[in-house]
Amino acid sequence: MKYTELKSSISEGASNIYLLEGDDAYFRMKGEEQIKNAFLEMPELNYTAFDGESLKGSNLSSLVSAVKNCPFMAEKRIVKVSEFYPTEAEYENHLKSLFEDFPSSSVLIIVNTGAKKGVDLKRKKAVTFVDCNRADTDTVAKWAYITLRRAGVNTSTACCESIAEYCLCNMARVSVEVQKLIDYKKEGTLTQEEVNDLVFKDADYRIYELTNAVASKNFTKFCEVADELQKKAGDEIFLLNGLFNYFKNLLTILLSRDSDAELSKLLKMKEYGVKRSREQAERIGRARLENLVNYVYSSISDVKCGRITPQSALQTVQNSIFFDIG
Repeated sequence: MKYTELKSSISEGASNIYLLEGDDAYFRMKGEEQIKNAFLEMPELNYTAFDGESLKGSNLSSLVSAVKNCPFMAEKRIVKVSEFYPTEAEYENHLKSLFEDFPSSSVLIIVNTGAKKGVDLKRKKAVTFVDCNRADTDTVAKWAYITLRRAGVNTSTACCESIAEYCLCNMARVSVEVQKLIDYKKEGTLTQEEVNDLVFKDADYRIYELTNAVASKNFTKFCEVADELQKKAGDEIFLLNGLFNYFKNLLTILLSRDSDAELSKLLKMKEYGVKRSREQAERIGRARLENLVNYVYSSISDVKCGRITPQSALQTVQNSIFFDIG
């Protein structure tokens, strides 16, 4: 299920095992809080937490024992384990019998970023999988809109979409920025100008704006974003690396025979982003993209070797992109 469905699921009763997995720390944290708030009584007696890194081989017996312990004067005992990626062999030898005959008096919460590989826990029958990956823009914007309205601040859908986009749909950041807007506005109507001025734009979002300026051949916008990024988010090498990855991805998409869905997984992009990138790549053309990838890469190498300053490298890359000089 999606994170947004967890509240409804909890209202119907506790599952035996929850796997909260995904790259959004806010969803993982809030999901854990929801489960604890619903089912945990006297946490000092009925709650145990483990670090998954320490649960290897025979050490898994400590997790099994904790789950099988009876709760003290409560209906449920909750056991949490973080970053837990048991191997297939560890699951078969130590966990299978527990998962298939799970005590009704316990709830196991597994909180993973998904950074490592192991047995596919979400496919196990006893496991309730909660997708904690970043939500799409519409979902995040809706959350921002509802949260602002509940606090007495009116705003438009477009403003909420901007908040989501500026934060790259990272709910940990969105929640902070929305609270900041509530504290600033207190009541009334929040404008687009206020959102633009007050919400800090993620460095990766600014790189997105920078590359969009390249695609649209908007030299003025490119210079504005590049100047702001250098002041707030990094130096010239940061910008050059962003441009290199952008052109490299365009070339990969242009040359690949994979579908947009397959490429979105490979490049860790939204499927719609792959489609837009393919259109941009086709407009630029293979020969020009190959030249740009090689030119930006050689400029970065020249900086690292001391043959050119970072400032000069960015200037020459900029000239090559917009004026075909270099």
